[in-house]
Amino acid sequence: MEKEELFKKRMLELSKKSYYRGILTYSDFLDLNEQNILHSLSFQDTGVQVLLFGGYDTAERQMAAFVSDAFYCKEDYPIDCIKISPLNRKFSDVLTHRDYLGSILNLGIERCKIGDILVEEDGAFVFCHTSMTNFLMEEICRIKHTPVNTELITEENQLPAPKREEISGTVASPRLDSVIGLAFHTSRSSMISYIEGGKVFINGKSVVSNGYVLKEGDIVSVRGKGKFQFHSVTSKTKKNRYHIILHKYC
Repeated sequence: MEKEELFKKRMLELSKKSYYRGILTYSDFLDLNEQNILHSLSFQDTGVQVLLFGGYDTAERQMAAFVSDAFYCKEDYPIDCIKISPLNRKFSDVLTHRDYLGSILNLGIERCKIGDILVEEDGAFVFCHTSMTNFLMEEICRIKHTPVNTELITEENQLPAPKREEISGTVASPRLDSVIGLAFHTSRSSMISYIEGGKVFINGKSVVSNGYVLKEGDIVSVRGKGKFQFHSVTSKTKKNRYHIILHKYC
């Protein structure tokens, strides 16, 4: 609880700094729990708008930008993207998200300075706070047993596009428990503990109601399972079941 209160205090301090100085202020990367706490706070008294971004659309870990009403410039988040690639792909290990993150944190970097890590066949894209960019590019030379090279991504068209798998099927209703069951190929009842246990987030907000009805475009993250977007309800069957389409992130 003390950690949560300190987090709230820090967010309010950033909002007040933005308002009184008429400048943009930014948080570090926030995880889903922190984003949920942020959504619960009111910034009406501080006269700021809070925007979230993680370096690319649908990022899970995101920075909060506190934008004063008096500020009219476009927000420029202090986020860089570094691509890490094996020097010799033929002899490289099969590297996972855990391998990349572990190597980075072993350098003494705090987790809040690192955003999402998108792993591809030929390496990984690491989103980080700009204050860490030079250090990471100088110090990362090996992931697990694999020598690697680092490259700063400077063009938007070089950024990775998250891979998505389309899933379609029928559910009794577009309720959260039913849709999650379809997304992860399991029973609706087995997902109830995830929902009631606070492990399900919709658009960054914790949802603990099984009966929450999803809307088109909602991003659902389930801790320990993955993430998907609720795309649409396409039709209704003769048995009054809903045919839906989801986009699951790989």
